[in-house]
Amino acid sequence: MADPELTEVMAALRALEDPRVRAVNEKHGDDHAVNLGQVRSLAKRLGPRPELARELWATDDSAAQLLAVLVSRPKGLDRRELDAMLRQARTPKVIDWLINYVVKKSPHSEELRRAWFDDSDPTVASAGWTLTAERVRKKPEGIDLAGLLDLIEARMKTAPDRLQWAMNDCLGHIGIEHPEFRARAVDIGERLEVLKDYPTPPNCTSPFAPIWIAEMVRRQKS
Repeated sequence: MADPELTEVMAALRALEDPRVRAVNEKHGDDHAVNLGQVRSLAKRLGPRPELARELWATDDSAAQLLAVLVSRPKGLDRRELDAMLRQARTPKVIDWLINYVVKKSPHSEELRRAWFDDSDPTVASAGWTLTAERVRKKPEGIDLAGLLDLIEARMKTAPDRLQWAMNDCLGHIGIEHPEFRARAVDIGERLEVLKDYPTPPNCTSPFAPIWIAEMVRRQKS
């Protein structure tokens, strides 16, 4: 028999669905039809609910999984659960929220970073690179920055999209946060030309590493 609370929450999510939201999300590879602000509002009303979070995640419904991320307790999920969740996640937004709102707050984040970094699944590997970029920014001690640049130089050009984006993010943060490696990071970006032609809205900074690095450094100095 279905959990009455789960049934009630799923009904609440269904009531929030908007086909216009789905149409926009589908352009980005997502398949949910609920405005993210409304997901956050529902999560705020529910509060932390780790068991409900597990039930929501198990539905394999993207909107439910986004809600699950917000009502979970990151410190209550073990390494195996987090690994399984990443491998089960199907859509970009669910993956992004899982990494940023749960994995980064988990006591297992460093262990998972190491385990995921060279995974054969590019989506899993991209999570490892995202966590590595976080280390580059906030806690670079023990990180081989020169070695990371070697890997980026050798692999980023031909990496699948999501992994390429995560590697480019790491490249940018090395150049921004570590002046001793800035010239090399810019040179790699210029030669590989990854995201050079990425469409960037007015008043936004291009993700192309040489432009991004220069702009962030300029802001730091201003």
